[in-house]
Amino acid sequence: MNMSSSIPGAQMVGRLAKVLRAVSTSMPEGSSTIQIARVVDLPRPTVHRLLSALTEEGFCDHDHRKGLWLLGPEVYLMGAVAAERYDITSIARQHVEALADATGESAFLSARRGDETVCLLRQDGSFPIRSFVLYEGKRFPLGVASAGLAILSFLDGDAIDRYLANHSLVVEHGESHDVDTLRQRIVQTRTHGWSLNPGLIVEGSWGMGAAVFDPSGQPAWSLSLTGIESRFSAARRPEMGRLLLRHAHELTKKLCH
Repeated sequence: MNMSSSIPGAQMVGRLAKVLRAVSTSMPEGSSTIQIARVVDLPRPTVHRLLSALTEEGFCDHDHRKGLWLLGPEVYLMGAVAAERYDITSIARQHVEALADATGESAFLSARRGDETVCLLRQDGSFPIRSFVLYEGKRFPLGVASAGLAILSFLDGDAIDRYLANHSLVVEHGESHDVDTLRQRIVQTRTHGWSLNPGLIVEGSWGMGAAVFDPSGQPAWSLSLTGIESRFSAARRPEMGRLLLRHAHELTKKLCH
């Protein structure tokens, strides 16, 4: 039984949260009602009512000319307040830039938000061919992409078990994300210290990630690198892994002091 089902109003709050997340992933262009309904798997009239209510409170905006929904000013104001506690981009930026400079690949900072990761920072390296699977604002479920796999792998065992029991990633992300295969990748990530995404989201686009821990010892962020397959050879991966782990460790120390 889902415990939240016994809390009055929990279903409505959950639906509003899903709609807001869907709008956030479409920024800055915005999304239509039909597109958002498809993402959140709710009827179009229901989604339109939720979007209208969010707009009335300032959490969304509606571009009537284009028929698109965007995040509203209230989200910005609340986000600015929350940033005082959760935004580590100013501290992490130097590590993201250093990883991009040292490897030539695209480097990222991602944050855990519930059962997802969201990309906060991107810095492209000098190598001219780049992957655009990950970009600022992009969300993935935990266990998908190198950032989400790094974070999932260093949760405690019970938390991993609960997550895998309650989430099916196969429908959207393919058979390579079934539970048994994910557990194998979790073991490999724990063994190496860093995660590897061998082109599982987009063929030929590889990634590696390392978890960054909060003061309570929980994996709350990830530093990662992405690029084309030939740049992630077996000979080069250990060197890139050491770089990721060094910067993840240094960033963790800064956040814990």
